[in-house]
Amino acid sequence: MTRDSKRGLVMVYTGDGKGKTTAAVGQAMRAVGHGYRVYMIFFMKGRDYGEYLVASYLPNLTAVKAGRDEFVDRERPEPIDVELARDGFAQAKKVIFSGEYDLVVLDEIIVAVDYKLIPEKELFKLIARKPPGLDLILTGRGASTELIKRADLVSEILDIKHHYSRGEESRRGIEY
Repeated sequence: MTRDSKRGLVMVYTGDGKGKTTAAVGQAMRAVGHGYRVYMIFFMKGRDYGEYLVASYLPNLTAVKAGRDEFVDRERPEPIDVELARDGFAQAKKVIFSGEYDLVVLDEIIVAVDYKLIPEKELFKLIARKPPGLDLILTGRGASTELIKRADLVSEILDIKHHYSRGEESRRGIEY
């Protein structure tokens, strides 16, 4: 595998709109299409989302969950939520430094940091120490100003209109 660039990027998909995970998965699919090895960790998600399920069909794409199928209370997260997030972060470090992957996606890690499940300073240390050729994608609402400064690419997904506002429930294949 010959990479087009020796310098790996830190990419952030943030904002209040729907589509951050979808953007990250699209980038992962593009990378897999070119033979890159991709590892995705879904923080704060325990449900079998479509993005997680499709990974089993694709070569060079591994996906794991680091969360429960429950909403996390921002003010009082349960100990299991903290444990799962920290275990996922430990797995992320192991994968990032293994030399086995070209792209690592940490889906909803920004929310896990915002909810204090993972210390932001630990995420910054990981970004600073990541191997130079590894591309890293971070997703989630509420990216801090400091995270935005450290990233190479930042896309903000805006919420202009969403069917939730009409009281519609989430749908398989659309929201998960």
